[in-house]
Amino acid sequence: MLPPLSNDQIKARYNAALHLLNTGKTDQARIALEQLNALRPGTAEVLFQLSRIAHMDGDHAARAGYLAQALQVKPDEPTLIEAQIAAQTALSDHEAVLALYDHLIALDPKSIAHKADKGSYLQRIGHFDQAEALFRKLIKKHPDQGSLYRVFLGGIKLPAKDPMMRSMIRALADPRLTDHNRMHLSFALAKAAEDQGETAKVFGHLNRANRIQRKLAPFDRAARSAETDAFLHAQEAADYTPVDAEMPLRPVFVTGMPRSGTTLVEQIIAAHSGVTGGGELAHALSLIVRGFATTTGITALSAIPDTRLAQLAQDYAALARRDTGAATGVITDKSIQNYLIYGYLHRAMPGARFIVVHRDPRDIALSIYKNYFALGRHTYANDLSDIAFMIKEFRRVIAHWKTRLPGVIHEIHYDHLVADPEPQARALIAAAGLEWEDGCLDFHKAKGTVKTLSLHQVRQPIYRGSAQAWRKYETELAPFIAAWGDEPWD
Repeated sequence: MLPPLSNDQIKARYNAALHLLNTGKTDQARIALEQLNALRPGTAEVLFQLSRIAHMDGDHAARAGYLAQALQVKPDEPTLIEAQIAAQTALSDHEAVLALYDHLIALDPKSIAHKADKGSYLQRIGHFDQAEALFRKLIKKHPDQGSLYRVFLGGIKLPAKDPMMRSMIRALADPRLTDHNRMHLSFALAKAAEDQGETAKVFGHLNRANRIQRKLAPFDRAARSAETDAFLHAQEAADYTPVDAEMPLRPVFVTGMPRSGTTLVEQIIAAHSGVTGGGELAHALSLIVRGFATTTGITALSAIPDTRLAQLAQDYAALARRDTGAATGVITDKSIQNYLIYGYLHRAMPGARFIVVHRDPRDIALSIYKNYFALGRHTYANDLSDIAFMIKEFRRVIAHWKTRLPGVIHEIHYDHLVADPEPQARALIAAAGLEWEDGCLDFHKAKGTVKTLSLHQVRQPIYRGSAQAWRKYETELAPFIAAWGDEPWD
């Protein structure tokens, strides 16, 4: 019998396994870590690294299992708890997730973030009453935290006489309020005013909120146009035929401007029994930038060997499997900026489908301007004329791809979909390469979490409530309408 390994030997083996993992040698790392786990069962660090590998494989159950073992050893380690929250969220085990949030809160009762995250999760799983109770209690203790009001109002319509209104108005008048909190609070007040039918007050709050956010994160039109042109120029090619390669997953890319209806379209497709919804996976563009960017730009599509394009597809599939748990079949990906790289995606991914969602630009503009986006994302969203510019840029790029990829892109108009759902949905499912299922119009019955600004809408059947909403604010949208000019609306 071999003598047991010393602590130093165990540590050396662990560091070697970690190096293998961090340099992409996942299979070798797995073997080394499993051997360590057999030699020293119950080592939290080893179990955590095995959970990372299970995550890469898209095996959420195994990931959760390893983390559960690690938490038996270190039950109060926040990193393990947060990783388990992510794993159990992927498994839609809502009770487990909420219990883990409660554990985090108990470990740090003064933390606002953990309580707010729990409230946000309650909203995403449709437990709006519980979320409301939590947020009201939290806001009472922290009335100057503007983001709490904004997130809270994302899951509720606040009556005019609700005491929360007085709290928000009082907080807004406080000269000590930071710009960041004033911005969030202003978005919340705009939402409350609209819910209460006080449309004359809405844009006063929105203009304040967007003015602050624009100051914190300015938008550069020239830089954005130059970036777009660079991507399109790099993808000019004589041949866009997909490479001859096998892909374990077939992606359906759903693209549109923010607030154009991409969530609704993705939910319809993802309701199909053969589809796994991916949401905004955000992998394709980053893989292309990391793989093909150079000091002078980005490698031309025509200069990329088929083998590298095939590897791009495999890398994307691995990340998509990690995030969705799907090893085969169809997945949806509604990452906003994928429209910039249709050439790369079409060449690299045989069988990929491309869906473009359109909506009345005035409704898009209004919805974008009303909503908060994380600082640094969609920086054009804080100015109505910049929003007009970006919608035109989007249309320009789609027109570009329609000439180069004829017959590849399926376009769907949000207003047409909500006005006459079934024929539009049938055409959509066919464009995704799928057979029709009646359940595709029952997407609102899904029990999973919701990762969208439209928390209530995706839990309801298709409705027309937001169509032509811009008409209530035609005067306030004058800067957008002027910037749009004579270009057709449709």
